[in-house]
Amino acid sequence: MLLPEEAPDFDRDYRKALKAAAETMSLDEVFKTLEHWHRIARITQLDPERHRRMLQRAEHILRTGEPMPDAVSLDEVKAMIRERLGQ
Repeated sequence: MLLPEEAPDFDRDYRKALKAAAETMSLDEVFKTLEHWHRIARITQLDPERHRRMLQRAEHILRTGEPMPDAVSLDEVKAMIRERLGQ
């Protein structure tokens, strides 16, 4: 299952892979593309809204160059890991 907003990206990648296959007479790019999008579909199927939020966060970061206001710093993540590991 892909999100509707990801369908154009899948279509673009799949068409590109088909074109490469026609030029090289090899299905390697088609298989790689399908494997890539299959992984995304599995992740999406687990929690579509969480995946959508991840895409929105990534788009915000790419567009603005800034983390989301509620982002946790790397130092904070490392501290949480140390705490959970009892270090």
